[in-house]
Amino acid sequence: MKDAVQPDVIVIGAGVVGLSAAIAAQARGLSVTVLDREGPAAGASAGNAGAFAFTDILPLASPGILKKAPKWLLDPLGPLSVPPAYAAQIAPWMFRFWRACSPSRVAHSTTAQTAMMDLSKAELEPFLTATGTLPMLRKEGNLQVYESEAELKASLPGWKARAEHGIEFRHMGAAEMAEIQPGLAPRFTHGTFTPGWYSIADPKLYTLALADHFRAKGGTIERADVAALKPVDGGVELTADGKTRRADQVVLSAGAFSHQIARTLGERIPLETERGYNTTLPQDAFDLRTQVTFGGHGFVVTRLSTGIRVGGAVELGGLKLPPNYRRSQAMLKKAETFLPGFKSEGGVQWMGFRPSLPDSLPAIGRARATGRVVYAFGHGHLGLTQSAGTARLVADLLTGQRPAIDIQSFSPQRF
Repeated sequence: MKDAVQPDVIVIGAGVVGLSAAIAAQARGLSVTVLDREGPAAGASAGNAGAFAFTDILPLASPGILKKAPKWLLDPLGPLSVPPAYAAQIAPWMFRFWRACSPSRVAHSTTAQTAMMDLSKAELEPFLTATGTLPMLRKEGNLQVYESEAELKASLPGWKARAEHGIEFRHMGAAEMAEIQPGLAPRFTHGTFTPGWYSIADPKLYTLALADHFRAKGGTIERADVAALKPVDGGVELTADGKTRRADQVVLSAGAFSHQIARTLGERIPLETERGYNTTLPQDAFDLRTQVTFGGHGFVVTRLSTGIRVGGAVELGGLKLPPNYRRSQAMLKKAETFLPGFKSEGGVQWMGFRPSLPDSLPAIGRARATGRVVYAFGHGHLGLTQSAGTARLVADLLTGQRPAIDIQSFSPQRF
């Protein structure tokens, strides 16, 4: 073990991906320090829907989203919006997103995403057991609901792709849906239930528990705003809050801010920010039995140990614009309509930054400037889902092992 002046590894980012990677590296015998601008679970890891969405193998970038996007964009409070003040800045990313929607690229991304999901699912329960967090895992499934048979039929190509990859699901009518989740409005006539959809009791509490485990095993977590990285002899130099420090290797896992730090190494990675909104309500807001996904409206309703969370939607608005909490309110109004008896009072609103790349795949691999910097960011909606799998891959790279799966599709240099 090296002294605290130059640890084996510094991980930048104390969200669920960064802390999972830090724990995996620590388990390989490396001394690890985690730096974060705000501390553990301060970003998207605190307010997500809490799902391990292993069945979500289809990229957001797809022909289907191109058909829906024009209608959604006409509604400023709908599932997808681009604030006018940010439209010009995001145009290059949107062009890359459009290119990623071609059938050949979607097929490639789906194959890569499936491998990542399989690894993440296989790694999850051993990771939870090792960190003492297994009691937080729930296996309650997900019910995707549709407002007509036509809407169900439109979804069938996506379900066919999942079936080809061995994902279990079943389509059903209103009566069977009511057995799984009573209280749905009659407008929802069809649904698809995926039993392999897991969740965590509360994503913030889970991430904080990972931080506690990491510290208990000798790890250090410090608040520091890392501004730059520089390769030096025998390691990497970090500049943070006007001071410099060194490590043998660095893992860059700073969520939506990662591309800004990568730029100091000369790499321009097209990371954008999907601003997600939610409201967490008291436990008695609704008798929720499973996660319910209102795909046509871009949001989910999730039962956590700390309340009922209504959230989702995508606002491509960057890191600087003020939150538009009317989006949270719009989802609550729909939840009242879709779930008769739903109580929307007493909630806490939240907005967070999802780090997203245009082809819906994360960036996992070494920096071009130095093999001593490993990137692990850009998971979009799937940071929690893919955290254990990413941790395994990062630990493999840090210790010179062959990665558990082929990571070429996740190369940070693929753009």
